Amino acid sequence: MKSFEDRFNRLENLSEKLREGKIPLEEAVSIFEEGMKLAKELEKELAKIERKVEILVNEPEKKGEAAQEPALELFPELEEGGED
Repeated sequence: MKSFEDRFNRLENLSEKLREGKIPLEEAVSIFEEGMKLAKELEKELAKIERKVEILVNEPEKKGEAAQEPALELFPELEEGGED
């Protein structure tokens, strides 16, 4: 199976072809079908990854470790007390 990035790039290429509008209708439909299939596969894979991340973030503490919230700092500007 191709990597996520390879399939995502293919989806972007298909999207570009459709936006150009310089292809016959039958080919456009075929490209659209392939794109929809890729999009659904990528969405499923992202959902799996999201679940894994959720599990890791909410993983119970291991014995001997101090109770502490994970410091992800993904969006520090949204956290309470952040700089305005």
